[in-house]
Amino acid sequence: MTDPIARTGAPGAPTPVDCAAERGECWFTLPLRHGGERAVRVAYELVGPRTAPVIAVLGGISGDRHLLATRRYPEPGWWPRQCGPGLALDTHRFRLLGIDWLGRCGGIDQAIDTADQAQALAAVLDALGIARLHALVGASYGAMVGLAFAAGHGERLQQLVAISGGHRPDPWASAWRGLQRAILRQGIACGQSGPALSLARQVALLGYRTPHDLRTRFDLPPVRQADRFEVASEAWLRGHGEAFAARWPATAYLRLSESLDLHAVDPARIRVPVTVVGVDQDQLVPLSGLYALVEALAGPARLLTVRSAHGHDAFLKAHAAIAEALGQALAAAREVAA
Repeated sequence: MTDPIARTGAPGAPTPVDCAAERGECWFTLPLRHGGERAVRVAYELVGPRTAPVIAVLGGISGDRHLLATRRYPEPGWWPRQCGPGLALDTHRFRLLGIDWLGRCGGIDQAIDTADQAQALAAVLDALGIARLHALVGASYGAMVGLAFAAGHGERLQQLVAISGGHRPDPWASAWRGLQRAILRQGIACGQSGPALSLARQVALLGYRTPHDLRTRFDLPPVRQADRFEVASEAWLRGHGEAFAARWPATAYLRLSESLDLHAVDPARIRVPVTVVGVDQDQLVPLSGLYALVEALAGPARLLTVRSAHGHDAFLKAHAAIAEALGQALAAAREVAA
């Protein structure tokens, strides 16, 4: 699958959709894998008909419970091109569940595992009276949490769609994230957590994209700025980094980044049907690791590949190709159910 609209540019603010939406939060005590029992709060949002099959939708570490703009909650969501009426995750046919990650608020300064996030999702399902998910669609960190959920709570899941996330972190990606955390820890030690978080996020952004993407957008000569020269990509990187640092606690970034590298799931424990979606130019989650995952899964499994210059960020940017993959995955599940 290719991404024919990869260069169309960013769309304007989405129009809020008219469908049922509700928010809430759950409090419970969880035995965290690396930190013992802890009282935690998990915020959630549900969008779609109350009687429709429920699909949990989980994004990257910067994703949250808010998937799309609705009349009740009109602020932009993180996945409006896939969630909504008539889209791949159709809010007329499905009820979509999003959650905030454990540690996202910055209040948990201890190791958090993807298995902890999966356990938190199970606890939210209990609180909402949802016995079994029609599907779990996870992208990036959400795919890792989805695999952990399928391994530990498979009886509560009909199928998993895992986009750009494997059963273990790739060593190159772990090294890249370790550098980001080192930058942030140094900044915290010097009383400069905000600038350090901005810089760490800028480093992360280079891993999310591809060299081809930057060559296409920033192949321009440096520009003089007072007594120095600035390359074409610097303002773009700086803008993203500063915006991220303005809304994220440094502790949250450290612990959720670390969680990516603590992730480890035995594919042999997963027996539910799984569709794995990989991106050919993804630097962080290479296709070789996803082939190994699919071969090791105990249940029905297949790999769909997407070609996109956006690399790891394809799940956010390659709208048509990701929609096609989601459509194929959910249609296959309907055929199995029939």
